[in-house]
Amino acid sequence: MNAITTHLTTVYLWFLILFSLGILSICKHLITLLRWVHAALFRPEKNLTDYGSWALVTGATDGIGKAIAFELANKGLNLLLLGRNQSKLQDVSNSIRSKHNSTKIKLIVLDLTIDMSMGINQLKGAIKGLDLGIVINNAGSTYPGAMYFHEADAAVWDPVIRVNVEATAWVTSVVVQKMAERGKRGAVVNIGSGSSVVVPAFPFYAVYAASKAVAVLERLKIWL
Repeated sequence: MNAITTHLTTVYLWFLILFSLGILSICKHLITLLRWVHAALFRPEKNLTDYGSWALVTGATDGIGKAIAFELANKGLNLLLLGRNQSKLQDVSNSIRSKHNSTKIKLIVLDLTIDMSMGINQLKGAIKGLDLGIVINNAGSTYPGAMYFHEADAAVWDPVIRVNVEATAWVTSVVVQKMAERGKRGAVVNIGSGSSVVVPAFPFYAVYAASKAVAVLERLKIWL
């Protein structure tokens, strides 16, 4: 009888331990969910011009970058639009000005697939004298098509790494130094990809997923 009681006590103790760990895990995820709901739906909107009067958006000619540029203009910010295609940048600039004619816009034509050490001076010159407070590292590069890792030669993955990792680091380095000189806080937002967080692996796009993880996902705020 004592042996049965001891066994049941031990089983009950392990049950309590595992149950407590399960509750803690659920609470952790629940808190994360509630924080996201609060941030997305209930947190008061920030006045983005408090960071500065200018915002830089890389990869601003299409998709997410273009949409972000329009939204920033809607919030009253002047824009630095960076891309490698002059005509596309001009089209985006004209579209934004047609809706927000008071928005100042500067275009930076720069190919991020090249060695960025060559484009640093161009970027420094473009932001000189501007009250730059927000930077959106949106530019990204991926494969021309799905392929196994051993099928992706240097011509395929080199520009992916240059844009997603090196260019993000270079641009951030330049603008953070500029922000530090102002003595004000700034915000750096790095656009990531679900390919590096949603699934354990991203078949046929290994270098792309890895580069997006290395590039720092979601949002990085730098307070100065």
